[in-house]
Amino acid sequence: MFPRTEPRGSGRRGTAAAALLAVALLLSACGREPTPEAAERLIVEPASVADLPGWEQDDPRPALAAFRRTCGPILRGDQSRAVGPDGRFGTRADWAPVCRAGEAVDANDPDAVRRFFAGAFTVWRARDDKPEDDLFTGYFEPELAGSLRKAAGYPVTLYKRPPDLIDVDLGAFRESLKGERIAGRVENGRLVPYADRAAIEDGGIAGKAEPLLYLADPVDAFFLHIQGSGLVILPDGSRLRVGYDGTNGHPYYAIGRWLIAEGEVPKEKMSLQAIRDWLAAHPERRRELMDRNPSYVFFRRLTGDGPVGAAGVALTPGRSLAVDRRHLPLGAPLWVDVAYPTDAGPALRRLMIAQDTGGAIRGPVRADVFWGAGKPAEALAGPMAAKGRYWLLLPNGVDPNRKG
Repeated sequence: MFPRTEPRGSGRRGTAAAALLAVALLLSACGREPTPEAAERLIVEPASVADLPGWEQDDPRPALAAFRRTCGPILRGDQSRAVGPDGRFGTRADWAPVCRAGEAVDANDPDAVRRFFAGAFTVWRARDDKPEDDLFTGYFEPELAGSLRKAAGYPVTLYKRPPDLIDVDLGAFRESLKGERIAGRVENGRLVPYADRAAIEDGGIAGKAEPLLYLADPVDAFFLHIQGSGLVILPDGSRLRVGYDGTNGHPYYAIGRWLIAEGEVPKEKMSLQAIRDWLAAHPERRRELMDRNPSYVFFRRLTGDGPVGAAGVALTPGRSLAVDRRHLPLGAPLWVDVAYPTDAGPALRRLMIAQDTGGAIRGPVRADVFWGAGKPAEALAGPMAAKGRYWLLLPNGVDPNRKG
């Protein structure tokens, strides 16, 4: 379980360009390494469908539906634009033919779908120099009680994005800062840090940010911030979906890390459920623990199907994958082989689509599986921290190792 808190382009606000440039120059002068870091290297090697464990057993129809969703922005956008980082995964023009071919596939025939992916794509084994760091986790869309009006039993404010919050893409100022973002507010012509979680919880932005709604439970609210989207059940039984609309810019800190370091929870037993249990057993320390994560997320109402990932499309339970976009292209199919048991067997072996990112998803072989909404999805996502590997499927003719 890790956060869904990487900023997206929608919702950015205008700002003082001089202040932002000063920040970019300051960070550049501090000697930041280019992103991805030189120590992180995605190694991509030729492979084939025959190398994919469980290929014939997977029903790829949900993956096709997810892929078709991702193709919408590809087909509508600038066809000369690169897909993924560093231009190594081709352009939208390279991907457009497989997107159009995917629309013509009989989506009800699993064999036809399997033939499409096997025939239109080339398989590449994706790995890195540090297999001991390879990690697959899970995330989900929580369901939680809330109200549109402040009332007894709903004490926790869920804020809309504040109008003075500035989201900065540092890569727009320096190539060496590509992939890095910060957020803050302008004060006397300078960009300064925004209030952290503790300050916001103490009323630091009351009157500056508009409440979106009010939640019943502070622990549920905290985990909503980590997941980035959720379904809120209103007092009349109706539901509304809320989703990420920016962060205060402070770095995310995993409170489970502190619980392990302090000996409160053994590392091998760490999970979302273990954190919940500790918070329930120590109500007097709840605020202290949650404030160790200074990151704070702002939300907006969402309409349509499912939470929306960084690729700009609704996520598909069990088929959408969050990856590090510094290394992998959003929209790409990936075959995963993860040592995580499900109803389908002792390992998770299926075709998934890279459609999301996350603040904690960092590294060439580091991914987060979206499991869906509610308690069943939480039961799958919460304890997931498994070793695994994946293969990348790229349109025929796209060579990620081609120079120039």
